[in-house]
Amino acid sequence: MRNIKPMVVNYNKIASEYARNRQLHPEVFKDLISTSKVTSNDRVLEVGCGTGNYIVAFDSVVSCSCWGVDPSTEMLSKAKERSNNIHFQLGQAEVLKFKSNYFTLVFSVDVIHHINKHLAYFQEAYRVLKKGGRVCTVTDSKWIIHNRRPLATYFPESIEIELKRYPRIVQLSKIMAQVGFRSITEKMVEFHYKLKAIQAYKDKSFSSLHFIPEEAFQRGINRMKKDLQHGPIPCVSRYLLLWGTK
Repeated sequence: MRNIKPMVVNYNKIASEYARNRQLHPEVFKDLISTSKVTSNDRVLEVGCGTGNYIVAFDSVVSCSCWGVDPSTEMLSKAKERSNNIHFQLGQAEVLKFKSNYFTLVFSVDVIHHINKHLAYFQEAYRVLKKGGRVCTVTDSKWIIHNRRPLATYFPESIEIELKRYPRIVQLSKIMAQVGFRSITEKMVEFHYKLKAIQAYKDKSFSSLHFIPEEAFQRGINRMKKDLQHGPIPCVSRYLLLWGTK
């Protein structure tokens, strides 16, 4: 595809927009809680925690010991403004600076496509998990990418780009099994809502919008504005949760 920008987003530059616009997916969080069965006695690590939506929620709801790792100093700065209880630290998914057999749950939300070495990450996740601990990768499947509403509807140019960025679920499952994870399962969750304002899209708070041509971006924004004149836009947000047990 022509006129595609290099597929790298500087999250230090968009940390403020991300913190303002990106929110916790309620069905994802519900499944993280119910499937992991984490209690206040457990330790939880979010890899690629960003501005802290999910790990802050874990601390609030479960009151467990929480850690968050992210490679962006500005994203972590925003996260630290939200909580003094959580151990936030700068770091990469492929090199988790924790002792072995330490966590009950290691999870990431919409991060796996930013990780360069999937095998190294899952090896590290396996190492830092206790026996019986669980890893969860919240990501998008090929079908979900094709059926995003409103992203694929208004910015169809993002589909081909996202298919190149996101690893296939079958590939991730094979790597997890290779590392030693067992009881590998998939679950798709969805959340229906009505979009009443498009500032998050105008701010390009969704990374794929940084990669499509500017004319395509403006065309999508103009369509959204026009449709909003007739009322809220029906939307659905889906994610696939890929679970494994040590």
